Amino acid sequence: MIKFTTRIINLVFGLFLYALGAAITMKANLGYAPWDVFHQGIAQTVGLSIGRVSILAGLVICVLTILLGEKFGIGTILNMLLIGLFLDWILSMDVIPQMKNFFSGLFTMATGLFIIAVGSYFYINAGFGAGPRDSLMVAVKRKTGLATGISRILTEGSAVLIGWLLGGPLGLGTVIAAFGIGLCIQIVFSLFKFDPTRVRHETVDTTFQKLKSSF
Repeated sequence: MIKFTTRIINLVFGLFLYALGAAITMKANLGYAPWDVFHQGIAQTVGLSIGRVSILAGLVICVLTILLGEKFGIGTILNMLLIGLFLDWILSMDVIPQMKNFFSGLFTMATGLFIIAVGSYFYINAGFGAGPRDSLMVAVKRKTGLATGISRILTEGSAVLIGWLLGGPLGLGTVIAAFGIGLCIQIVFSLFKFDPTRVRHETVDTTFQKLKSSF
């Protein structure tokens, strides 16, 4: 039970770091994040709000990654719920200043991306299932044998390209983030000697069975 509790703590801590990193990249003031370009492009095309498109895209990617052999766990669910809640809370605190020039924005963007990478390590390594977009990265790595960073660049780059072709706003920060997140994840995962394809993720059912047997 202690090990299970430690894993839950790592999961929530990782998701908090992920949200913190996302908030910091937003304050870099260099443009839309890669997946936001994708969401905005689809939103403009189908006439839905960007929030609804984000939720629907997450669900579609979940189904796709399950078909590709990835596990759907409580980490997948909490990723979709907690990151947004943590992000709103961090932004409401208004403790991260908005950058005013390119160089401070670039440093802030890099800092945020590294924090996202560290957060990804903690929550994926907990073994409760990765979020939709991280699961897609892991699925690409598993199927192609490419490095984790390259797999992430492929997924982020594809999202940017599709979003841009559909009319989503493309900025310099978007391009930096699309390539930078892959580099940051490759560096962080290498430092921790972490291969996300070797993590045995629990399904939601397995986790609840463990909880029931503990009481």
